Amino acid sequence: MRNNELRGPTAIDTEIIPNDSEHVFEKEALYQEVMMRYYCAILEMRTKLEVLSGDLSIRYRRNPIEFIESRLKKPSSIARKLKRLGYEVSVESMQANLSDIAGIRVLCAYIDDIYEIARMLARQRDVTIITVKDYIKNPKDNGYRSYHMIVEIPVSFSDSVQPVRCEIQIRTIAMDFWATLDHDMQYKKQVEDSEKIMEELRECADIIHQTDEKMMRLRERIHRIDEEG
Repeated sequence: MRNNELRGPTAIDTEIIPNDSEHVFEKEALYQEVMMRYYCAILEMRTKLEVLSGDLSIRYRRNPIEFIESRLKKPSSIARKLKRLGYEVSVESMQANLSDIAGIRVLCAYIDDIYEIARMLARQRDVTIITVKDYIKNPKDNGYRSYHMIVEIPVSFSDSVQPVRCEIQIRTIAMDFWATLDHDMQYKKQVEDSEKIMEELRECADIIHQTDEKMMRLRERIHRIDEEG
C-alpha cells in the first residue's frame, strides 16, 4: 500500500465489538456501549491522522505516513491483562485501568518521521497526551522499538461529549516487521532452541535499527544534493 492509498474509516481494520463478550463480562449491554465508544475514538484518531497525511503530501510532496492500522482489544485479551495486573474483570475495571483498548499503529519510512508525527499530534488542541514511552531511544530488553503514546480525545455522541483514551504506536516499517515476528514467538509455548531464536531476534533488532538510522542519513544526503543542485 502506497502513501496515497491509506485506508479510510469505511475500510477500518477494526473488529467491531467482538461477540464473545458474554463469556467474559457479565454486563454485556454496558460492555457493548463502552466498546462502541472506543471504536468511535479510533474513527476520530484515524481521521486526524489521515488529514495530516493528506496535508503533508501536498505541502512537502512526501508523506511520512506509510500505513495506518487499528484494532479493538478482544474481550479475552482484556480479561487476561486485567488478571495479570491484579484487577477485577469487569467493564468498570477495564475503563479505569486499561488505556490500550483502542489502538492505532502508524507506520513511517524513517525514524525522524515518527517524532514529527508525534509532535503534530501533540500540537492538536483537542488531543491530550497522557503518557509517552519512547522505546526507540530506550528499547526493551528483547530489542523491541516503537514510540507509544496514550492520548485522550473528546468524542461526540448523540447525547454527550466524552473523553476516550487510545493508544498510538508509531514505528518504522522495519520495526513493525521485527515486532510481528517477535509477537509470533511470544505465543509459541514450546519452540526448539527458543533461547537461541530470541538471541538472534535481539541481534536482528539492533541491525534493523542501524539500518533505519543509515537510511535516514542517506535520505538527508540525497535531499541536500537536490537542494544544492
